Amino acid sequence: MSYTALYRKFRPDCFEDVKGQEHIVTTLKNQIIADRIGHAYLFCGTRGTGKTTIAKIFAKAVNCEHPVDGSPCGECPTCKAIAAGASMNVIEIDAASNNGVDNIREIVDEVSYSPAEGKYKVYIIDEVHMLSIGAFNALLKTLEEPPSYVIFILATTEVHKIPITILSRCQRYDFRRITIDTIAARLQELMQVEQIQVEEKALRYVAKTADGSMRDALSLLDQCIAFHFGQELTYDKVLNVLGAVDTEVFSRLLRHVLDQDVTGCIALLEEIVMQGRELTQFVTDFTWYLRNLLLIKSSDDIEEVIDVSSDNLARLKEEAQMIETDGIMRYIRIFSDLSGQIKYAAQKRILIEIALIKLCRPVMEQDYESLLGRVRTLEEKLENGVAVMPAGGSGDGYNAAADSGPVLKKERPPLPQAIPEDVQLVVGKWPNIVAQTSMPMKQYLKDAKLSLGGDNRLLIVVEDGLASDYFLKQEGHKELLEQILSETVGKEIEVTIQTVQGQEAFAQNYVDLTQVIHMDIIEEEEE
Repeated sequence: MSYTALYRKFRPDCFEDVKGQEHIVTTLKNQIIADRIGHAYLFCGTRGTGKTTIAKIFAKAVNCEHPVDGSPCGECPTCKAIAAGASMNVIEIDAASNNGVDNIREIVDEVSYSPAEGKYKVYIIDEVHMLSIGAFNALLKTLEEPPSYVIFILATTEVHKIPITILSRCQRYDFRRITIDTIAARLQELMQVEQIQVEEKALRYVAKTADGSMRDALSLLDQCIAFHFGQELTYDKVLNVLGAVDTEVFSRLLRHVLDQDVTGCIALLEEIVMQGRELTQFVTDFTWYLRNLLLIKSSDDIEEVIDVSSDNLARLKEEAQMIETDGIMRYIRIFSDLSGQIKYAAQKRILIEIALIKLCRPVMEQDYESLLGRVRTLEEKLENGVAVMPAGGSGDGYNAAADSGPVLKKERPPLPQAIPEDVQLVVGKWPNIVAQTSMPMKQYLKDAKLSLGGDNRLLIVVEDGLASDYFLKQEGHKELLEQILSETVGKEIEVTIQTVQGQEAFAQNYVDLTQVIHMDIIEEEEE
């Protein structure tokens, strides 16, 4: 016997097997139990959500000789005939290929004949939006006043294309996209029946990629199983078959963008291309990654909405601290525009490279969000004591400080003798030192406090958590900071890093050197 695809093999035979459409199933079962069956139904919703499946189950239920709680028994001759497609009472029509007036007139002529067996003749018209205007008009009168033994079930993915005169004569049921949890649970159940070993993480990725469609999920899973037949289906194998990219790659890409590292972004894209990944899927998945980042940035209690592992969630929370909300929205806008362009583009890679350059270089764009990004960059430079030249540079002899009036330097209070000179230099130049570093070190140093250790070393106190792990558990970061400090002050600097929980704990246990040693601040003289 030839192989049967999973979505056909496991198509539900009764209402209880339908997943994710409980609101529709309950309503239809109640109508059958109460004998309040309508004459025309409109099933609308995205592909693969169960429209045709529920239509066939409903056709069996209304004709079943021994219905059980509104659901077909599946054992009587009528149920078996309908399931086998041999019943004259259930007529399924594909409107995509039978969309003319003559096709509908044949239906209208047949309606006058009562069913040979059973109680109802059920006409299931799939993709009904494909009917011509003339065909809709031919159906209109019969749809409004059909014989008592006729039921019309119209199914469509594009309800907006159906005339209002048809809509007003039907009971409308909107099929929802099926949740990732529901799809993953169904896939797990079917894999146990098939006795195939599949990682849960792999099933969840297939469920997510299906975008709310159970049929798509089963088709994708069928494809993955066929490629790795006889082997356990792992997450990495699913990524390879579907041409997808692991979320860790998106994290690396985002950090390159935050560092404004165009070369790093292009090199990472080259790596993705050489692995044979599907670029359209890559754009979609990275946009989804940015969406998760925006949700975390916007709310503290969003874990239940974002379907990621605990490790990925911790990484997203760390990255959310490195970027402002409007910056994420700009990234999403650029990649959303790209997803609309790339589908039919001949040079997909070039379009993605242009988008990555736009992310790294806000100056290339003139929209509001990009201007915000440019202003924020200037503010950070000014805040950290980095001189920012006006447009046109200094070659024309223009001096912004001299033109705006005299400047004053705040008087520095005498330094306590107990503080070593090299520590004084570091604290005095701290804003410049922070400005030299890159993310995420820059963010951690901005939030850090400076104090003096028991051995007269510079003591840098950071928050317990991501910042402390960065300097104390990850190799090379503390040494890199010491190198930057040494190069800045011209002396060999050794630092001690300690952790603290909250600002109050720091104030109670440490002396804040920035309150004792003041940095040079230039202010404009008031006129």
